Amino acid sequence: MSNFIKAELNKLELKKYINGTYTINKDGSIDVDGDVTLSNQKLIGLPFRFNKVSGNFICSDNYLYSLEGSPIYVGGNFSCGNNNLKSLKDAPKIVGEDFECWSNYLKTLEGGPKEVGEKYECWGNELKTLKGAPKKVNGSFLCYSNKLETLEGIPEKIGGNLICFENSTRFTKKDVEKVSKVNGEINC
Repeated sequence: MSNFIKAELNKLELKKYINGTYTINKDGSIDVDGDVTLSNQKLIGLPFRFNKVSGNFICSDNYLYSLEGSPIYVGGNFSCGNNNLKSLKDAPKIVGEDFECWSNYLKTLEGGPKEVGEKYECWGNELKTLKGAPKKVNGSFLCYSNKLETLEGIPEKIGGNLICFENSTRFTKKDVEKVSKVNGEINC
């Protein structure tokens, strides 16, 4: 099969996952003006290398072991929940709306985004600390059902609710108020 035919078949495959338009950059990475949906595809790795996605990037409910190929920037939501991830290495650096990494095997949030526009969901992992979380989350921060022993790394400002029950340590509202300003309810 010629390289031209392979390239055209790859473009057809790519179009199945994109709702919008895309550009293939000189380095082979892909910019998308719209959404990318790769959920429920039984993937163990991302099949393409993305750069910027203006809308949502959803790769949840697969068997991913790595986020290699994830975009650097996502304008909407980024969801990699319910995979086999042990690391957030290669996660986007900036997410315009919600960042969801729930129900994986994460022991750290290191490598995750530094900016999240709305909600941050890291519940259902194996986290003992919150090191690596962004300093500010404009929406709610959901870190329940982990193994948290400390609030180290919790965002300094949380614009919505903080949900942190079902962890190794039970935290009080006073514990939280010492390290974070939460604008919404605290449920620990």
